[in-house]
Amino acid sequence: MAIVTTEASLLRLLQLSSVSLPVGGYAFSQGMEYAIDQGWVKNKANVSDWIGLQIQQSVARVDLPVLRLCMDAAKQENTARLLELNDLVLACRETKELRLNDTAMGEALSRLMRSLEIDAPFERSEDISFVTLFAIAAHHWQMEFDLAALGFAWSWLENQIAAATKLVPLGQTQAQALLGELQGDIQQAIELSLTVEEDRIGAGLPTIAIASAQHETQYSRLFRS
Repeated sequence: MAIVTTEASLLRLLQLSSVSLPVGGYAFSQGMEYAIDQGWVKNKANVSDWIGLQIQQSVARVDLPVLRLCMDAAKQENTARLLELNDLVLACRETKELRLNDTAMGEALSRLMRSLEIDAPFERSEDISFVTLFAIAAHHWQMEFDLAALGFAWSWLENQIAAATKLVPLGQTQAQALLGELQGDIQQAIELSLTVEEDRIGAGLPTIAIASAQHETQYSRLFRS
């Protein structure tokens, strides 16, 4: 996969995908906390399997295809299309927690975009997906899809590994090893996402949905629910 970029768009990508971006992605474990509490995920290898499956079956088949379509809609200044795609991605969130994860990050990114004078054609009262707003920001900063997708997927991966580092727990060396191992999965996910047509967008990960739903009432939580 060849990614074409300019220095300006690369710097904006680093800003948009940075862990210091104040959107709160670090606050959610997306069901991982419950899986670890139940002993489903116990070590580095389990974490790799848990995260890798989500990259292949969810990020590649929901988030990245929607990101691509939203960037196209933003380029065409088609607000109705953006809202339609926003509804689609939110409908793919299988639990209240997963939807909150998406919309809470979206709300935070919306505030940030307004402070950076990036227009988002939505009412503030609406539930807007982080994916939709990430696409608008990426288009505003003249990124190509492959570059935006790389930043989006990397940010998602880094937040998940940060959660695992606290919960399993993992050492920093193991966390860095996982980031290295799963980089190839990101590249494959971007390539796969290009083949996913709109009527095929969707994911079916019942164990993760169950873990997320159970996490909503878990007796003790480090991560938001």
